Amino acid sequence: MIIVMKPHAKRESIEHILNLIKENGLDTHVSQGKEVTIIGVVGDKSKLMTQNLEIAEDVDKIVPVTESYKLANRKFHPEPTVVKVGNTSIGGDEFVIMSGPCAIESREQLLETAFAIKKAGATILRGGAYKPRTSPYSFQGLEEEGLKYMKEAREATGLSVVCEVTSLAAIETAVKYVDMLQIGARNMQNFYLLKEAGKTGLPVLLKRGLAATIDDWLNASEYIISEGNPNVVLCERGIRTFETATRNTLDISAVPVIKEKSHLPIIVDPSHATGVRSYVAPLSKCAVAAGADGLMIETHPNPAIALSDGPQSLTFPQFEQLCTELRPFAELMGKKF
Repeated sequence: MIIVMKPHAKRESIEHILNLIKENGLDTHVSQGKEVTIIGVVGDKSKLMTQNLEIAEDVDKIVPVTESYKLANRKFHPEPTVVKVGNTSIGGDEFVIMSGPCAIESREQLLETAFAIKKAGATILRGGAYKPRTSPYSFQGLEEEGLKYMKEAREATGLSVVCEVTSLAAIETAVKYVDMLQIGARNMQNFYLLKEAGKTGLPVLLKRGLAATIDDWLNASEYIISEGNPNVVLCERGIRTFETATRNTLDISAVPVIKEKSHLPIIVDPSHATGVRSYVAPLSKCAVAAGADGLMIETHPNPAIALSDGPQSLTFPQFEQLCTELRPFAELMGKKF
């Protein structure tokens, strides 16, 4: 449930409600607007049934929250959350592009890519150091060596860096090198991993699971936020359906649905959604038009010899052209790019 205070409610009235909630063993989440304060109640609300909160001083109304996710809920937090990742902000008026190779293959490959994507307009470098692959015989990533290359690329270009983590050991290593942790689709409901990522305090990019509903996805984000880390960015990367023309089906409708249900920013990954290079550009434009806060696009110096996901990776000239084409779309949506 949420408690909406009257406009310009007195600080004493707000403190009284907060103390009352805490005395009953419940947690609170406070959203302070310019005029109105909203208090979210997390826990068994039946403990407050005898408190007559509706008639407490400066309380405007009580609104029940039926969804199981609370902290990620827009009812709890009406203002959009802006997540700071290094020098970049996701969720405000800036349109953000993350780009880089699916897998970090070498120092030279990553640095070459970093300079190329920055020139085109990207502000965050993505790269896979830990690669959870369908086949155990596929390239699994360079692990800490790759993370060191990411740190070097950040220092050389000024780009922020994000990398997927797949275990507690990976988190403990990655926090020394990156600005943002990524939880991949296969780990979206690895609740232990989500909590450990939340404890780091670093921004977390949470990809939608292979067959997850939007409510599943938002509940997963709740595990991160409940650890005291509100810096979560959602990433729509396609879901499995009966269609076989693309690797997954990009659920573009997830963007406006998330915007209505949650205050968290959302980006779109058309590369993993389709698995096909030629589909990345048109779906990127769709994502901007739908209201996404950014994109994650895979690029590679030579996709033909990429160790992972070459068929969906853009060349540097293709990526630069796409960024040029996206700018008017972003401007029409009121985003800076």
